[in-house]
Amino acid sequence: MEIQYRRILELHDQQHSQRSIAASTGNSRAKISDIIHRAEAMGIRPPFDTTVSDDELAQRLFPELRPEAKGREVPDYEYMHKELAKPNVTLTLLYYEYEAICRRSGTAPYSYRTFCRNYTEYAQKFKATMRIRRKPGEIMEVDWAGSTLTLIDRDTGEFVKAYLFIATLPSSQYSYCEACLTMKTEDWIRAHVHAYEFFDGVTEVLVPDNLKVGVTKLQSAL
Repeated sequence: MEIQYRRILELHDQQHSQRSIAASTGNSRAKISDIIHRAEAMGIRPPFDTTVSDDELAQRLFPELRPEAKGREVPDYEYMHKELAKPNVTLTLLYYEYEAICRRSGTAPYSYRTFCRNYTEYAQKFKATMRIRRKPGEIMEVDWAGSTLTLIDRDTGEFVKAYLFIATLPSSQYSYCEACLTMKTEDWIRAHVHAYEFFDGVTEVLVPDNLKVGVTKLQSAL
């Protein structure tokens, strides 16, 4: 009898007992228990995307049964997904680690391109989102906002033009804004200091937009 992986996990998520799941799907309670335990260990649970089939769930839950696994080492995509959340971990680094595992076990590795494609497919089908390349606290993006602001001098009533400095942590989209009276280097640097004080820390990388105060362009004398 064909195993209904998707329905088993969906019924389990709805708090149905394994006895009732067995009656509904026609699959044995032992098999249902095995599927549920593996899914819980791998963090696989409903709701699933409409494109996720029983065959895909079977390949993920029981990789040792995949024909391709006989000749190649199947990567642990769940482990990869967790590792990519850590600072300085990339798919390239994980691929080197994967190749080392293959050498020790005497199995053939996938190519780097296939390795990345398979992880992307896994993340899109079984996870709400893929890991982004920018890690928390790694990058701060800075720029002047496109539009200027207008301040009112409370003493004179005069309208004064102000320029809005914006710093953003792209992983969380947490942002800091500051109005400056000029876009000179002094204001630019001061705003950075205030941004880091606001975030209570310093990022590894600072990414300015293509603006004159933040980027120096070397020109040839020829």
